[in-house]
Amino acid sequence: MPVKLDPPALPEWERPFAAVQEQSRQLGLTAFVVGGYVRDRLLGGERARIIREVDVLVEGSGAAQLATAVGTALKLRPPVIFERFGTAHLDLDHRALEFVSSRVESYQPNSRKPEVRPGTLKDDVMRRDFTINTLLMDWDGTVLDLTGRALQDLEARRIATPLEPTSTFDDDPLRMLRAIRFAATLQFTLDPGIETAIQAQAARLQPPVVSMERIRDEFSKLLVAEQVQRGLELLDATRLLPRIVPQLEVGKGMQQGGWHSHDVFGHSLLTASLAPPELITRLAALLHDVGKPAVHELKDGKPTFIGHQEIGAGMAGAALRHLRYPGDVTDAVVKLVRLHMRPIQYDPHGWEDKAVRRLVRDAGDQLPRLLDLARADMRASHYPDVTKIDDLEARIRRLDADAIAAIRSPLTGEDLMARTGRPAGPWIKRVKAALEDAIIDGTLAPDAQAAWRYLEAHPELLEP
Repeated sequence: MPVKLDPPALPEWERPFAAVQEQSRQLGLTAFVVGGYVRDRLLGGERARIIREVDVLVEGSGAAQLATAVGTALKLRPPVIFERFGTAHLDLDHRALEFVSSRVESYQPNSRKPEVRPGTLKDDVMRRDFTINTLLMDWDGTVLDLTGRALQDLEARRIATPLEPTSTFDDDPLRMLRAIRFAATLQFTLDPGIETAIQAQAARLQPPVVSMERIRDEFSKLLVAEQVQRGLELLDATRLLPRIVPQLEVGKGMQQGGWHSHDVFGHSLLTASLAPPELITRLAALLHDVGKPAVHELKDGKPTFIGHQEIGAGMAGAALRHLRYPGDVTDAVVKLVRLHMRPIQYDPHGWEDKAVRRLVRDAGDQLPRLLDLARADMRASHYPDVTKIDDLEARIRRLDADAIAAIRSPLTGEDLMARTGRPAGPWIKRVKAALEDAIIDGTLAPDAQAAWRYLEAHPELLEP
């Protein structure tokens, strides 16, 4: 019995679909919806309600021509056309239509630039990454499965390739990472041959065959998946994880003692899974203990990791820069890794208010993430509960976190240089930090005259 989507178009897609159908009729072209829209509509649930991109497959040639006609009919900006690949992109106000002519692609072993030639609909779907992304939908909602197995794989919640996995991954090694990302985000299993093929070709997941930016983007999507731990474990089992974050590897087998229930590697994966599904927090959770192996020592037979926060912050920054993460993401993660022990060390009875204020000041706008990271870190061990983090959060609210975070040195670098006659240098940052600490501690009023008097009373702060 034929499978049919009813209605074919979700409400926000009714007008664009009608335009594609009408313009393809006028131009004498045959076009179908293909890929993620069909897959997610058949799966249902939240993914079916938030579809922001639709792929349109045009039989033969004509993708650019159809995209131009649809853009004109919908009174949109002209499409972005990629003649070489037979594709076109049309923006629809926070949504997009992607047009592609049916084609055959072939790749050189060390290149991601395909040689493209016209092909049939069957040729086109067989070149795609996974069977669940090959399904076509006609404009009456009829679903076409040209591979003969895509609907079965979708029903079985299985990631499989249209061709032999080795051939599919040869075309684009990033598909190995995409397979695991889809397994994690869709909560699917991998077809047995896929895992074996990935293990055999894992070394190809690197530049120049695959750019770090593409690797980063797929890895980021996996990190915010509900089943992130399973995804990371699959990456490890297929030997892709060391290609992406090699810094994690030395944590395997390194026992931690104390409240910890896992080795450093396992604890890192578990912490990531227990952190909120937000990229910066998940990255920090995955990398928060990456510095432990570098400082590991045994004292009286017990493992210690003194200073792992600072070492780990540097390693996390290097890892994220290698993956081409933006500077703001990298800076945020580095700060979280550097500070991640501070909330865990909080003692509701032993900490004075000034210690809490300093934590707020040091964390800045990363404070909410830092508390989330602390909770995930503690829950990923045998620590009894996270009530002290809740207590810390309540205490921060009572102390007015926004006011604390707004504290700034009453003296600028220019003030200090003009008064002392000294050139710019690290001493300025040190003096300003000392003044801010004094304000936080309640020993200095936040004005310039009081600051000068404070420095007169503490001349050591101005020493070279």
